[in-house]
Amino acid sequence: YFLVLMKEEEIKDLLKYFFEAGQLKHVKRSGWWVAKIKDPESVAEHSWRAAVISLVLAHAENFPNPEKVACRVLLHDLHETRLLDQHKISSSYSRFSKEAKKKVELDQCALLGKHGEKMLSLLNDDSMLRIAKDADMLECALTAREYFDIGYKDAWDWIERVEQVLTTSTAKELCSLLKKT
Repeated sequence: YFLVLMKEEEIKDLLKYFFEAGQLKHVKRSGWWVAKIKDPESVAEHSWRAAVISLVLAHAENFPNPEKVACRVLLHDLHETRLLDQHKISSSYSRFSKEAKKKVELDQCALLGKHGEKMLSLLNDDSMLRIAKDADMLECALTAREYFDIGYKDAWDWIERVEQVLTTSTAKELCSLLKKT
């Protein structure tokens, strides 16, 4: 029924959006190369687990719409299909990174027609930013722990740095326990 109401060009744009989202499976998380990890996880893998974490954090922190946070986190790095993943050091040299990210989000959401406005609204809703950022960072800490456990000793620094920037009590507690697990 949904597709019946759409024009052929709108359906093609929707499919383009889906194909582009699939490209995140091929974009590697570049920050791990600094820790000497040769084949780091993809942005898609990171986004999936970060979304799961955000759902739990949102519930634990009594956020009124946990599913909105999870959707936002699931989409938070979609712009990296066009800009690739840049770790903190490399992104500090890109003067227009925030503007470029916003432009990509606008262009990507335009492929969704009237539904794109809802996606943009979700990506720009700052009411869930604290939980979303903590979920993103906690996922990095979990990945760092996994890399550390298989021999990448430089990954431990990531856990220490993440622990310093977490803001929710739930994420702080989980990160502290992660170091002991």
